[in-house]
Amino acid sequence: MITGTIKSKIDNIWTILWTEGSTNPLTNIEQLTYLLFMKDLDRVELEKEKNSEVLDLDYTSIFPIDHPEYRWHTFKDLGDAQEMFDLMQQKIFPFIKNLNGENDDTAFSRYMKDAIFQINKPGTLQKVVEALEELPTEDRDMQGDIYEYLLSKLATSGTNGQFRTPRHIIKMMVDLMAPTPQDTISDPAMGSAGFLVAASEYVRKHHPELFLDSILSKHYHNNMFHGNDMDSTMLRIGAMNMMLHGVGNPQIKYQDSLSQDNLEREKYSLVLANPPFKGSLDYDTTANDLLASIKTKKTELLFLTLFLRTLKPGGRAAVIVPDGVLFGSSKAHKDIRKEIVENNKLDAVISMPSGVFKPYAGVSTAILIFTKTEIGGTDNVWFYDMQTDGYSLDDKRNPIKENDIPDIVKRFKNREEEMERRRTEKSFMVPVEELKENDYDLSINKYKEIEYDEVEYEEPLEIIKKIEIIEQEIVQGIDKLKDLIR
Repeated sequence: MITGTIKSKIDNIWTILWTEGSTNPLTNIEQLTYLLFMKDLDRVELEKEKNSEVLDLDYTSIFPIDHPEYRWHTFKDLGDAQEMFDLMQQKIFPFIKNLNGENDDTAFSRYMKDAIFQINKPGTLQKVVEALEELPTEDRDMQGDIYEYLLSKLATSGTNGQFRTPRHIIKMMVDLMAPTPQDTISDPAMGSAGFLVAASEYVRKHHPELFLDSILSKHYHNNMFHGNDMDSTMLRIGAMNMMLHGVGNPQIKYQDSLSQDNLEREKYSLVLANPPFKGSLDYDTTANDLLASIKTKKTELLFLTLFLRTLKPGGRAAVIVPDGVLFGSSKAHKDIRKEIVENNKLDAVISMPSGVFKPYAGVSTAILIFTKTEIGGTDNVWFYDMQTDGYSLDDKRNPIKENDIPDIVKRFKNREEEMERRRTEKSFMVPVEELKENDYDLSINKYKEIEYDEVEYEEPLEIIKKIEIIEQEIVQGIDKLKDLIR
């Protein structure tokens, strides 16, 4: 997790930009993202070059051989601020914008097309580059934390219910769903593409043979990963993120997934998402079929309806929802829970502690895992009460030893062994009939049993006698003090 020292370094970068006169937080974040991308792009290339050398394989770098100054490890050491500035404005930034120049239809080229480099002073650029070099961006979790801290500088941060999903939670959800090379994966509220990146890494790690199959390889690079967002900056970041992780042409686009413009139906085999919980909703432009299914302004409920619409029959979903979805008493809340339980197959409900999203939000959440069937199939639903995720649940989020995540993944993948667990344990099964009897309430506390230890207390009169003895001792002590000061 991000430390106070790193926060101070980021604050220093922010001060440098503000001193220049750049007072738009979103612009500043976007400019820093370009530089961080340039730094990370060079790091990835250095790793590929090293691997090709060790394996004695031919490798062609994306950087021109006759321009080593385009690469971060050379660029950062240029001594002259004006030379660095001119190079960035005239050569490097146009080069980065056109990395996929041969293919103008890639997500990267689409969303970088209108990008503008707006650090306008040579001295400022040099100071920012020096400061970024001191940040430990080699680790992707740290990259995410650094970016999230930058986002916290926005005065409007969180107004649309957006906050970064911790990478270890994303990884857990991907591990639970175990995507395959044949999957077509969607995140309709993708942000910086964290779920899509994690899914691509899982498939690459567990199914390396797919790259030997021309059809599967083409699917991986061009049609496996789909995402929407309404923030052009996020789309640029997502495109850069996917490119850095080896996905050539992800299908990500600028779109309000809940709008009438989204015509997708039965298209995906897997949905991974953490949709906005309290986003502002334009009721007039929201898709009529979603509103017909569930009349509500709550985005979290509409997104669940969207997932069911866009999944293929047999498609799976692992999505984060606020606790209110689990037990809300409105007709809309009950209807969506009934739809998932009665007409599809609810597989699991994983309750997460409220500290998971700190320090950015303190909301209590859960993960719903379900399969689209349209003919029912829910029999026994697996519940798990996550109590710790490997980090303290305060604003500091320091690493700790206790971590339920490995246990969650292990138990979920062996749910046939969970039937005999008692309701007093961390996980247990609940039959669908019991869910129906409780208005489809999915709150774990509705079904969890708590064991109370019997405690024997003294008789009230005995307690009073002891209090009287203590009171006498206090009075005697006060009398002694009076004698000493007379």
